[in-house]
Amino acid sequence: MNEETPQYLCSTAVINYDHAAVAEFAKRSAGDVTDLREQAVRFYYAVRDGIRYDPYTIELSDEGLRASTTLASGRAWCVPKAVLLAACCRAAGIPARLGFADVRNHLSTARMRERMKTDLFFWHAYTSIRLGGVWVKATPAFNIGLCERLGLKPLDFDGRQDALFQPFDSAGNRQMEYVRYRGEFADVPISQIVATFRREYGALPSAKEGESILGGCG
Repeated sequence: MNEETPQYLCSTAVINYDHAAVAEFAKRSAGDVTDLREQAVRFYYAVRDGIRYDPYTIELSDEGLRASTTLASGRAWCVPKAVLLAACCRAAGIPARLGFADVRNHLSTARMRERMKTDLFFWHAYTSIRLGGVWVKATPAFNIGLCERLGLKPLDFDGRQDALFQPFDSAGNRQMEYVRYRGEFADVPISQIVATFRREYGALPSAKEGESILGGCG
C-alpha cells in the first residue's frame, strides 16, 4: 500500500463496509478465493447481478446511498451500486474510490428526451479499484437480466481492463458516450451532485421522477 491509498480503504457513512450485512456479503461473494484481483472480479459480478438496476429509487442522502441500504433493498441506481462495489473491495483490503462522468445516453426514448430536454445524464458512477498497482474502472450498474431484456451485451470485468459502457452495441448502434469525467473521490460528493441536478434538471430526482432523470438505462 502506498501513501495515496489509506483514504480509499476507510469505512464511511456511505461506504459502510463495517456494517454486518455488507461484511457478510463481501465475505460470501469472495468465497474461498485469496487472490485480490479475483476477489474484485467476484465482487463486481455479485453487485452487477445480485442488485437489480432501478433508476426509480433515487435518494441523494447518506441513508439512501449507503451500501447497507442497497443490500437491504436489493435494487439501486448506478451510484449506490458503485458504492456497494467499493465497500466490498475496501472490506477485503483493496483500495477503491468512486468515479463519476457525464454520459450521453443514446438508448433513451423520445418520451424521456422530451421530458428531460436532454439525453445527457450527469454524475453517472463507476468504481475505480486499485489492483496490481493500477487503478482499474468497473461499472456494475446494469444487471444481466436488464441487459437481456434490452438486447444489450452485459459489461464484463476481468480486473485488468477498464469496464466502461461501450459507445456502440454489437449491432453498431450508438449506446453510451462519455462526455465529461468529473473525477474520482474517496466518498460520494453528494452536495455537488445535488447542485448539478438542481441546475440541470430544475429539481432533485424522486422515485416518481426517476425516469426523467436517469431513464430505464442511465
